[in-house]
Amino acid sequence: MAEPLKTFFSASLVKRLAADIRKVHPAFPDKDFVKQASAGLEELELLGRGKHIAAALGAHLPPSYPKAVKVLLASLGPEHATDELVGAGMAPFYYLPHVIFVAERGLSHFDLSLRAQYELTKRFSAEFSMRAYIAHDPEITFEMLSKWSQDPNAHVRRLVSECTRLRLPWAERVAWLDANPERVLELLELLKDDPASVVRRSVANNLNDLGKVRLDLLVKTCARWAKGAPAERKALIEHALRSAVKRGEPAVLEILGYAGQALVALEAVRFDPERVTVGKSVSVSFALRSQTQKAQSLLVDLAVHFVKANGKTAPKVFKLKRVELPAKASVELKTTVSLAVHTTRKPYPGEHRVEVVVNGQRLRAGSFYVKD
Repeated sequence: MAEPLKTFFSASLVKRLAADIRKVHPAFPDKDFVKQASAGLEELELLGRGKHIAAALGAHLPPSYPKAVKVLLASLGPEHATDELVGAGMAPFYYLPHVIFVAERGLSHFDLSLRAQYELTKRFSAEFSMRAYIAHDPEITFEMLSKWSQDPNAHVRRLVSECTRLRLPWAERVAWLDANPERVLELLELLKDDPASVVRRSVANNLNDLGKVRLDLLVKTCARWAKGAPAERKALIEHALRSAVKRGEPAVLEILGYAGQALVALEAVRFDPERVTVGKSVSVSFALRSQTQKAQSLLVDLAVHFVKANGKTAPKVFKLKRVELPAKASVELKTTVSLAVHTTRKPYPGEHRVEVVVNGQRLRAGSFYVKD
C-alpha cells in the first residue's frame, strides 16, 4: 500500500528546507528551526504539517515580513519544467509552507505578497494563499489577476482560474466570490482559449464549481462558448459540464446534443458476480434497444447507489459511453465497478441499487449485494 501523502513532510524534508534557506541567509538558525518544525510533525495530517512548518518559519526567519519574504524567495528552486503538472508528483508540495506563510502573515504587505505568490505559483501553486487576498481586497486582487491572465507563464495563468474557484478543494469558501460569480466569469473569458491545456482544465474545473451554485450561469456561459467553438474549447465545455451531466440537467444535455428523452428499452442486465466481497469488483453488462424509427444520440452513464456506514445509500455516477444508435437497433455495453477501499469512498455491506442513465433518464437495472 502506498504511503499517505502526509509523509512527504518529514524530518528529512525539514532539514532540506533549513539548508536551502541557510544557503541564502547564513544567519538562519537552522538547528532551532529543525527542532521546532519537526516536533510533533508525525501526529499531523498533510495540511497540518504544512501549517506547522510555516509557523516554525515565522519564528526563525527575520521578524520583518518584507525581509523574511525576500529570504524565502531567494531560496526558491527552479520553476516548473513544463506547462503541465502531470508526473510532478508530490515534489511541488515542498512549497506548501511557503504559501501558507504568505497567506497568514502577508496581508499588511499586499503588493509584496502578491509578487511573492506570483513567484511561488511557478513552482507549486498559490491558489490557496490567494484566497485570503481575494477576501481582503477583491478589487485590487482581481486587477492583478486580470494582468496575470496574459502572463507568458502558463502556471501563472492557471492561478487566475484556480484561485477563483467557488468550491476549490481543501480551501475555505470566499463569500465575495459566491456573491460575484460574474466577476469570475470575466476572468475565465480571457482564458477559455488558452494555448495550455493545464489552464483550460482549470477553467473547466472553475465552471464545474459554478454549476453547483449557479446552474443558470453555467448553462448561459457554455451555450455561448459552444457557438463556433474550436475542438479545444469543446473539450473544455464537456469537462466543465461533467457534474451537471451526471445530475441529468436537461439544459446541459441540450448543449452537448443529447436533448429529449431517449426512446430505448433496457435489456439483458447482468451482474457478475451478484454477490461481491469488499475489495473486489463486479462486472455490469446490459443492452439498450431502440424503440423508435429514428437514429438517436445517446449519452450513457451508470449510477451505483453505494451503501454508507449508516446504512443509507448515496449515488455515484460513472461515465460510460456516447452511442449513436440506429433505428430499431441495439447496443451492448459493459463496465466494471470497483469495490476497493479508497480514502474518498469505502464500500459497506448491503444491497447496491444500479441505474443506467441515458440522456439524463434513469432506468432501473437491478442490484448487486456487497458482503464483508
